[in-house]
Amino acid sequence: MTEILVLFYSRRGTTAELARQVARGIESQPGAKARLRTVPPLAATATDVPPEGSPYASHDDLRECAGLVLGSPVRFGNMAAPLMAFFDGTSSLWLTGVLAGKPVGAFTSGSTMHGGQETTPLSMLLPLLHHGMLVVGLPFTERALSTTTGGGTPYGASRVVPEGTHPALTATERQLAQALGRRVAEVAVRLATSAR
Repeated sequence: MTEILVLFYSRRGTTAELARQVARGIESQPGAKARLRTVPPLAATATDVPPEGSPYASHDDLRECAGLVLGSPVRFGNMAAPLMAFFDGTSSLWLTGVLAGKPVGAFTSGSTMHGGQETTPLSMLLPLLHHGMLVVGLPFTERALSTTTGGGTPYGASRVVPEGTHPALTATERQLAQALGRRVAEVAVRLATSAR
């Protein structure tokens, strides 16, 4: 089974909901399995398992995965600090090239349509390009990308959750998150099959 890591940070649960849809997309691809992981808030002490939800990620999760889909809330057009802090500590992985050649995609959630829905996925991909990962986006062959009035960009899946609300994912946000997971899994499975 080709395992894809879905690594995310979510403070209020909106990015976590998108992560679960990405995982569904991964698991819709024959031969692929999702591994959901999160990172602790900066003020927290990392433990093996958070009080609820997905376990905290370790560098072993990155070593063991065949692909990665990374998710973060929008923070001034960038990924959230806890997720960046996790990647700041991956120099040893960079030195060994363990992530090189693995596919990666990105997803985000934000409170406004134009508050960083496109720049945040791009900022998340920068350290992963340094690691040598292969970027997988959402092409316009995904019809929902052309019809969405909420989240979704060619750079990755996204959702819009206005401040103080907690609406359900729209049908297109759900479709695009699943499509991203499926696309990353498809590339990972193909790469794993060709390596055998």
